[in-house]
Amino acid sequence: MEIISDSFSQTRDINVAMVMFPGFTLLDLVGPQTTLSFHTKVHLVAETMDPVASDSGAQLLPTCTFATCPTDVDVLFVPGGFGTADAMEHEATISFLRDRGATARFVASVCTGSLIQAAAGLLDGYEATTYWAHLDILKILGAKPVQQRVVIDRNRISGGGVTAGIDFGLSLLAALRGEETAQVMQLLMEYDPAPPFNCGTPASAGSALTVLATAALGDAIEKPRAAARRIRERESIR
Repeated sequence: MEIISDSFSQTRDINVAMVMFPGFTLLDLVGPQTTLSFHTKVHLVAETMDPVASDSGAQLLPTCTFATCPTDVDVLFVPGGFGTADAMEHEATISFLRDRGATARFVASVCTGSLIQAAAGLLDGYEATTYWAHLDILKILGAKPVQQRVVIDRNRISGGGVTAGIDFGLSLLAALRGEETAQVMQLLMEYDPAPPFNCGTPASAGSALTVLATAALGDAIEKPRAAARRIRERESIR
């Protein structure tokens, strides 16, 4: 366990800011947080210190606010969720992302968290991914959408939807601590996925299931798209 012991002794060497907003998806955040927490100092950041409700109803307590979060952030991370559209136009959230993103070693996201970062101008000209139903919105916001589980473009690292957070977390951990540490962490988590069905992407699910899934999302697709268009319109006026 020497690798783990060494990482524990260095936890304050790497600051990871994980931004929370009302309606974030719990697994988007908890997957990467679990992967990284043994090896970094994770800060759960929100506008206030009040509990933040996820889109499934579970709540998490912040460890710091936008104002008190360390300024020397190595990783700036944003999850996605049904609250994405509101976060894209939330002034305090966007201001925080622009501030920490300007100096962060890595700008990172899972699911529709990349839309929020793109809304802050952090993905202009970068390749990125997001949840399968929202890829076109990245293009509206100036990013280059790529349909992959994890996309790395220079110091921008993005993961696909929800469960991709663990793949993303391991990829980021490898960049931060080396592949061996990431491999040990994968084993510790017993991350050896063997899903009962082969339908985790539109390509494998087929058109009928994709139509049902799209319908289940309701306005969770159109709301971020409309927010992206408003953001671009405001920028064109300036």
